[in-house]
Amino acid sequence: MADVKIPAANTFGTSTRGALPYKELVLAFSYGVYLLEQYIHIRQHRRLRSAVRPAALEDVVEQDAFLRAQAYGRDKSRFRFVQNIWSLLLTTAILSYDLLPLLWNAVGAGLYRYAGLSAEYEITRSVVFVLVFALVNAVIDIPFNLYGTFVIEERHGFNKQTLALFFTDFVKSLLVSAAIGAPLIAAFLSIIHWAGASFYYYVWLFMVVFQLVMITIYPTLIQPLFNKFTPLPEGQLRTKIEALAARIQFPLTKLYVIDGSRRSSHSNAYFFGFYKNKRIVLFDTLLEHSTEEEVCAVLGHELGHWKLNHMIKNLVVAQIHLFTVFYLFSHCYRDAHLYRAFGFTDNTMPVLIGFLLFNYIFSPVESVLSFAMNMLSRKYEFEADAFAKKLGYTEDLKSGLIKLHTKNLGDMNPDPWYSAYHFSHPPLVERLAALGKTE
Repeated sequence: MADVKIPAANTFGTSTRGALPYKELVLAFSYGVYLLEQYIHIRQHRRLRSAVRPAALEDVVEQDAFLRAQAYGRDKSRFRFVQNIWSLLLTTAILSYDLLPLLWNAVGAGLYRYAGLSAEYEITRSVVFVLVFALVNAVIDIPFNLYGTFVIEERHGFNKQTLALFFTDFVKSLLVSAAIGAPLIAAFLSIIHWAGASFYYYVWLFMVVFQLVMITIYPTLIQPLFNKFTPLPEGQLRTKIEALAARIQFPLTKLYVIDGSRRSSHSNAYFFGFYKNKRIVLFDTLLEHSTEEEVCAVLGHELGHWKLNHMIKNLVVAQIHLFTVFYLFSHCYRDAHLYRAFGFTDNTMPVLIGFLLFNYIFSPVESVLSFAMNMLSRKYEFEADAFAKKLGYTEDLKSGLIKLHTKNLGDMNPDPWYSAYHFSHPPLVERLAALGKTE
C-alpha cells in the first residue's frame, strides 16, 4: 500500500525570525524538573532513614515490619536516583546530538535500500521508526529492569521470576506492543493525512474507539498471555463476594483468581468489564494473607470506585485531555521551525515526528496535569474507602490495608511533599485516620 505523499505545503520555507528556541526550552525545563524532583526525592530519602514509626501506626504495625518497609523503600529510592540521572542524560544526549533525525534518516535509508521505498512512504517509515525506537529503549531498559527485579525485589522477598520467564515476558511484550502499535500508528497518520487541518476531531474519535476496544480485549485476550486466570472455587469466600455484589447491584458474572505469585509476592484485586458483564479478579497472594472479611473489605473499596462512577469520570477527563492535545497539535504540526529546531533539516515535516516533538514542548503542561490527576485520584481513594466503611467494613478494611502495606512493604512514613507530588493513593496513615473519623 502506497502511503500519502507529503504535499508541497509541508516543505520548509517558513521564516524562523523571532521563533522560539524549542530545543533549549525543552532542555531547560527538563533540568528544572529534575532539580525540583531531586529535592523532593532527597526529602523522601531522609524520611526513609528514620526508624521511628508514625504515632498512628505504633499500635498496629510492628517495629520490625516498619523497618523492613523502610529498608525496601531506601533501596528503591537509591535506585531511582540512578534512574533519574540516567533519564536526564539520555534525554540530553537525544536532543543535543540530534539522535532523532539521525534515526529517522537511518530508517529511511534502510527502507530505500532493502525495500525500495522512497521518502513518499511516510507512514511505513513512521511505523518502522517507532518500532525501532521502542526496541532500542526497551533494550536500554533491560539492565535497570534486571536490577530492579533480581536484586531489589529479590533481596526483599518479592521476586518469583526466573531469568527465562523475565525474557519470555520481554519478548511477548515487544510482540504484543508491535502488533497493536503498528496498525494504530498507521491509522493515526492516515486519518491526519485524510482529514487535513481538522484532523483532531477524527483522530480523537478514533482513539476513543480504540481505547474502548483495548479496555475490552486486554483482560480477556492479552493479559492471559502473561497470567493464568482460575475461577474462584465454591465456598464461603465466593458466597460472601457474590452477596456483596448483589447488595450493591454490581452485575458480577465471573470471579477469578490470578496467579500473581508466579512473578511477585505483591498483592491486589480489581474488576473489569462493561455494562452488565463485570468480572472480579483476586490475586492469589491477597488470598494467602487476608481473612475472608478483609478480602470483602478490599473489594468493597474497589466496588466503591464502580458505584461512585470513578472509572467513568476518569475516562471523561482522559478524553478531554486527549482532545485538547490533538487540538493543540493541529496548530503547530506544520511549523517548520519546530522541526528545524530539533535537527530535522530535510525538505519534509513528518507528522509522527511533529507529534513526538510536540510532546516534548507540551511536557510542562503534562507535569502539571499529572500532579492534578494524582490529587483527583487520592480524592477518589478516600471516597472509595468511605463507601466500604458505609458497607460496614471499617475495621476489616483497616486491617486489610495494614496487611497490604505490611506484606507489600509499602511506604508508611512518606514525606508530605513527596506523597503529594508522586502518590496516586493517600498514605496509609491518612487512610486510617479518615476511616477512624465519626460521621
